[in-house]
Amino acid sequence: MQSYETILVPIDVYSDYELVVEKALAIASGSQQLHLLYVAYPQTNVEPYGFFLEKDFSQEVREHALSVLKDVADKYGIPQTNINVEIGSPSDEIHHLAEKISADLIVVGTHGQSGLKLLLGSTANAVLHGVKTDVLAVKV
Repeated sequence: MQSYETILVPIDVYSDYELVVEKALAIASGSQQLHLLYVAYPQTNVEPYGFFLEKDFSQEVREHALSVLKDVADKYGIPQTNINVEIGSPSDEIHHLAEKISADLIVVGTHGQSGLKLLLGSTANAVLHGVKTDVLAVKV
């Protein structure tokens, strides 16, 4: 079996993520190989005269996610330097960070019931398209 050196673990800090992190740790030869990522959609506000991004709320979401990721990193021995919080499209940000850190595996949680998109979930399905690395989908 191939040995993975750099593993990207995108998680949703607002849902069950422990199993995803634990599966990634089981594959890794050490917790220092894991990179945690949370991606939030930018918060928007549509007014009759324009479309606005609400930066204050996005910053609040970023700070909360960063706090949760720090706790996860401490619990599993993942270096604090391997924590990432981004605002944008989850699949785009996952692809971007995977390339940036030269990840050779992405471990992502899934939650759907049937059909490829439902089975994997929309984010996991989008991650599979255009990714240049192996992807492990963990049913949560």
